[in-house]
Amino acid sequence: MSAGRALRLEARAGRLTGPTGAMAPGLTQANLALVPATLADAFEAFLRANPAPFPLLARGRAGDPSLPELGADIDLRHDLPRYRVFRDGQPLSDPVDIADHWRDDLVPFAIGCSLSFEADLVAGGVALRCHAPGRTCSAFDTDLPLAAVGRFGGKLVVSMRAVRREHVVLAEAITRTHPQAHGAPVHVGAPAAIGVDLSRPIDGIGLTDIQPGEVPVFWACGVSLERAIAHAAPDLAITHAPGHMLITDLPARAGATATAS
Repeated sequence: MSAGRALRLEARAGRLTGPTGAMAPGLTQANLALVPATLADAFEAFLRANPAPFPLLARGRAGDPSLPELGADIDLRHDLPRYRVFRDGQPLSDPVDIADHWRDDLVPFAIGCSLSFEADLVAGGVALRCHAPGRTCSAFDTDLPLAAVGRFGGKLVVSMRAVRREHVVLAEAITRTHPQAHGAPVHVGAPAAIGVDLSRPIDGIGLTDIQPGEVPVFWACGVSLERAIAHAAPDLAITHAPGHMLITDLPARAGATATAS
């Protein structure tokens, strides 16, 4: 059994309900969005118009909770540690299972996540205080607009990691090799230059302090999905809860080979 499937089964059984940062190194973690079929084509066009925050890994079929191209026996109703349910664009709840919310017209989209490249950063020599069990990077709203398509629009959300000044160039180079996990940073330093307030992380989670010798480095983030859903306001949409990803069986970097455990 792959390490990814083992963790999905833990989530399915209700034993894994927390953030997935630092889990399954070497495997791709994915953001999830479920939108009504009437909006699915516009939503895909929106994702493709904004490839940095929304590197599209897979689109599923309406009403089908499997995504076989991402892993064996995936069931999107149960296999994430925690979800976020939206009604008319507003967050309703963060359940650990969405079987009660499932509808046959929901179309699944899996989108790359920056948690996929953190193990490569650490292995490459980039010190990350946020990469450890029970820890996670933080995410912030910006004033940078997303390219609007149809009803979908909004502002970019970014993830932030405090990086040692001497490691910033290396971090940029490593993450550039992960285009399916948001790729290179969108901004380095000066949070206010992109409208970020480090005292206001989304959901109040993640490390936000910048210690002496560190620089805040910002990557495009899949939580931007929430802003797009708020902008479009469909009657129902479901995403992952921030930091609670779908762990797939795919290797985190193109050309690598996933290992079983």
